[in-house]
Amino acid sequence: MTKHFIITMACVAAVFFAVAQHTMKGIVLDSLSQQPVIAATVMVSTNRQTCITDDSGRFVCAAMVRANIIISAAGFETKTISFAPADHWQPVQLCPAQKSLATVVITGGGASPYKALMETAIAMRGVANSQEVLRMVPGLFIAQHQGGGKAEQIFLRGFDADHGHDINIAADGLPVNMLSHAHGQGYADSHFIIPETIENATFNKGPYDAEKGDMATAGYLEFHTFNTIKNSSVKLEAGQFGTFRSVALIDLLPPKTKQQKQSWYAAAEYSYTNGYFDNPEHFKRLNVFTKYSAQLSPRQQLSVSLSSFYSSWLASGQIPERAVEAGLVGYFGAIDPEEGGVTSRTNVNVQLQSTTPGGSIFKNQFYFSNYHFDLHSNFSFFLEDKVNGDEIRQREGRNLFGYNGGYQHEGSIGGLSLSTRAGIHLRMDIINNSSLLHTINRYTLINTVKLGDIDETVAGLYLQESLKFSAKWQLKMGIRADKFFYRYKNKTASDSNFPGEGVYRASNHIVSPKLSLYYEANANTQWYCSLGKGFHSNDARVVVSSGNEQSLPAVYAADLGFIIKPLPHLLLQAAAWYSFLQKEFVYAGDGGTVEFSGRTRRIGIDFSGRYQAAKYLFLDLDLNYAHGRSLDEEKGRNFIPEAPVWSSSAGITFTSKKGFNAAIRYRYLARRPANEDYSLACQSYFVNDLVVKYRKSAFEYAFTVNNLFNVQWRETELEATTQLKTDSEPVNGISFTPGTKFCAKVSVTCFF
Repeated sequence: MTKHFIITMACVAAVFFAVAQHTMKGIVLDSLSQQPVIAATVMVSTNRQTCITDDSGRFVCAAMVRANIIISAAGFETKTISFAPADHWQPVQLCPAQKSLATVVITGGGASPYKALMETAIAMRGVANSQEVLRMVPGLFIAQHQGGGKAEQIFLRGFDADHGHDINIAADGLPVNMLSHAHGQGYADSHFIIPETIENATFNKGPYDAEKGDMATAGYLEFHTFNTIKNSSVKLEAGQFGTFRSVALIDLLPPKTKQQKQSWYAAAEYSYTNGYFDNPEHFKRLNVFTKYSAQLSPRQQLSVSLSSFYSSWLASGQIPERAVEAGLVGYFGAIDPEEGGVTSRTNVNVQLQSTTPGGSIFKNQFYFSNYHFDLHSNFSFFLEDKVNGDEIRQREGRNLFGYNGGYQHEGSIGGLSLSTRAGIHLRMDIINNSSLLHTINRYTLINTVKLGDIDETVAGLYLQESLKFSAKWQLKMGIRADKFFYRYKNKTASDSNFPGEGVYRASNHIVSPKLSLYYEANANTQWYCSLGKGFHSNDARVVVSSGNEQSLPAVYAADLGFIIKPLPHLLLQAAAWYSFLQKEFVYAGDGGTVEFSGRTRRIGIDFSGRYQAAKYLFLDLDLNYAHGRSLDEEKGRNFIPEAPVWSSSAGITFTSKKGFNAAIRYRYLARRPANEDYSLACQSYFVNDLVVKYRKSAFEYAFTVNNLFNVQWRETELEATTQLKTDSEPVNGISFTPGTKFCAKVSVTCFF
C-alpha cells in the first residue's frame, strides 16, 4: 500500500512540473509594520479558488484572467482588489482593524481545519502565557505536579501524553520536545518562551501533517514569535503568595528601518513566587530573547534569534490522599520538602528563506540548544529504603543540533491549483551523563541507578501534494519517512537492563502515509476526512536493550468533521475521530525500568463554538469526549489510567474601543480512571479564572484571578504505591498535587 502511495504521489509531482502555470502571485503585508501577514485567506471571486499566505506573506492562486481577489485575516480589514496573473508578487497592504468573527474565513488551501479556531482565540483572548496558548487548543488540558518549574503534564484526545511524548511542540521551528530525556520521553518544557513575544500559534489534532513527524500522534502545536513589535513596553506584575513578574520588550532599531523591512528587538522576563503550598517554592525564572529579521533582497529573508532561560524551584510534590485524611500532612503540605530542581536552556535559531523568480520557496533553518536539567523527586517516600527514603535525582546535560530544509511551490494544472511541499529534518541529540541517582538531602549520593551518555540522530523526509481539482474539492496526500540511530554508553555495572558497562547501538525506521479530503459545500461550510499514520519514538535505553521491538510504535487515525459559519458571527467545528496505537516498550525515567504497554484504541467527539454576540462581546465553548481502552486486557480491567474522558472549557470576553477588556473562563475535567480496573479514580474539577484590563494612552492596567471561587481541586492525580515512616507496610492509593488557591494579581504595562 505504501509503495503504491509513493508511486501515485510521484506521478502527481511529475505532472505538476510538466504543465504550464496560470496563477496569480502576490504578497500580503501589514500596512503599519510592513511585515508579512501569515495565514491570510485569499479567494478568487470568479472561480472561488482559495489559498493561504505562507510565512513570507506570499500567495499563489490558480486563475487564467484578471479577477477580483478577496483577502481576509483575523485582526485586519477585509480587502478586495483587482488582480491579474501578470501582476507577479504585487504587494497588497492590509490595515489592522477591530477583531471580528466576520473576518474569519474557514475555507481555503487545505489548511488545518483548526486554523480558524486558533486565530480567533489568539485575536479575541490574547496571550497571557505560553501555557495559556496550550489551553487554547480545544480539548488540551495541562497540569503541573511539581511547582512551576517542570514541564506540564498534557492531556489530549484520550492520551495522557505525560510531559509531551504524544504531542509535537515547537517554537519557530525549534523543537521543544526532548528525546531520551532523563525524566521522560518527549519532555516538552516551553517555559523558555516569553509569552509577550508570541504572535500566533498553529495546531492540528491527529497525525495528518507530513511535515510533523515524531510525537505528533495526538497532534502538534507550534508557537510563532513576532518578527517585529509594534511598541516597546515594560510590564510589572505582583500578586498573592509573594508573586512578582517583570517583562520588557525593547525595539532596538529606529522606525524608519521597518519601511526597509528590518526589525530587531529584545525581550526579558523575570518571575518569582513562593507559591500557594505550605512550604514556599522560592520559584524564580529568568528569560532573555532577541530576534533580528531582515529582507536581504527582494527574494531573500533572514531571521536570527537568540534566547536563554534559567529556572530554579523547591516543590511540595505529590502527597498520598490517605496522609491528608489521617491528618499527617495538610492539603497543601509536603512529605519530602527536599524536592525541586534547576533547569536551563540556551538557543540559537537561524532561518533563511529564498524565493525563485518562478515563485518557489526554499527554506533553510539551523538551530542549536544547550540544555541542563537537575530534578529532585520522591514519589514513594520510604517504600524502597526504610532508612534514607526514596529520593531520586535525575540529571542530564545536552547539546541539540538540527537542520530543517523545506521546499514549496504553488502552481496549477489546467486552472486547478496544485501545491507541493517537501522537506528534510535532521536532528542530533548529544546527552552527557544522563543519570538516575538515589540520594538523600538532594546531593548526598546513596546509589547510582542509571548513568550513561546518549547519542541519538534522527533523519526525516517528507513530501506532500495538495490538488484542488474544483472549487469545492481538494485532496491532500503526504508521506513521511524517518530513520533513527541510537548509541548508549552505559557507565554503571549495576544497571539491571544491561549486562555491563560498554557501548550499545541500534537503529530503526518508519514510513507514515497521510491522506486528507476537503469538500467546500459553500463559502461558509467545509467538510473534511483525514486518514493518517503517525508515531512516537521511545527512549534510546529502551531501544538498545529491547532489540528494537516496537520501539517506534505507530498510531493509525481517522477524522471526519466539519467547520461551518451559519451566521457571519457564529463559527462551529465538530469532528468524530478514531485512533489505534500499537504496543510499545516505555522507559520509566523515575524508576529506570522498561515497562510494557499493550495496544490501545480511542474514539471520541470534539465540538467547538465561537460566537460574537455583539460588537464587543465574544463567547467560546469547547466540549470533548474520548473513550479509550486497552485491547489486550479483559473487560473491566482495560481502562487507560489518567486518560481524559469528558472535558470542557469556555469563556465570555468583552472588549471595547475605550480600552476596557474583561474575560471570565472555566475549565472542567471530568472524573476518570486512575488505574486499569477503575477501582481508583481521579476526581473531576471545575475552575474559573477572571481577567480585567483597561488601557488608556500609553498604559495598560490588568487584574487577574486564578480560581475565582477558591474551590479545592486537584491539578494532578495518579495511582501510587507508597510507604510513610508511620506505615508498617506499603499502601496502594491515590497521590495528588493540589491545584492553586484563589490567587489575585495586578499589573501595569507602559508602552513607548
